[in-house]
Amino acid sequence: MLRKFFSSTARVPETSAIPRHIAIIMDGNGRWAKKRMLPRVAGHQRGVERVRDVIQACIEHGVEYLTLFAFSSENWRRPKEEVSKLMELFVMALEREVDKLHSNNIRLKVVGDLKQFSPQLQELIREGETLTAGNDRLVLTIAANYGGRWDILNAMNRWLEANPGARQIDEAGLTEFLSMAYAPEPDLFIRTGGEQRISNYLIWQLAYTELYFTDTLWPDFGAKSLEQAIAWYQKRERRFGRTSEQLLRH
Repeated sequence: MLRKFFSSTARVPETSAIPRHIAIIMDGNGRWAKKRMLPRVAGHQRGVERVRDVIQACIEHGVEYLTLFAFSSENWRRPKEEVSKLMELFVMALEREVDKLHSNNIRLKVVGDLKQFSPQLQELIREGETLTAGNDRLVLTIAANYGGRWDILNAMNRWLEANPGARQIDEAGLTEFLSMAYAPEPDLFIRTGGEQRISNYLIWQLAYTELYFTDTLWPDFGAKSLEQAIAWYQKRERRFGRTSEQLLRH
């Protein structure tokens, strides 16, 4: 059973050499395809293969939570044909991959405003989450039609529904209603493709996350690339508001 966690601005979380939770923006699929004179969907298809590699690498390193930004609430602005292809790819990935996740003891979670997806896609998501609910080797979260501001506003509305007449909310109260209350905040954030922004991704949860940006396009990002990101992370000093001297005393 997934448990709830406290915010890193309320409590100093436990840390280790291996990030417990990695969050990734998988950027660069379209540019990867364009460089090869291929349609953009070919880059997204290749990107699915990299997801498999990164999941396996996370398991081998002992990462407990992996969260992937698959489709943002702003991605609806893309050309209709590309959005349609992305939805088809999402359906295909769920149909093909959920049984494999289950056989490898991986739990699937999907977060975001799922109401805009087709009934078929919503049903596949529910079936995948139900099938894998008891797995505990790795929690794989797919953020789909997700936005960080949506997440905070949705949490606030849910809190107001649960606390009618209340006038004040504290950080712990809001955190409990966020879409990823079941996971610790990410230790390591990775964005591929050369851009250096978080693009409305987990903006509450990334408050004290180490941010790693790489020019590598997502279809080229594999196990070795993940190892490089973890090696970079291991050189970081995670203070959470404290001084370096305080860390040395522990």
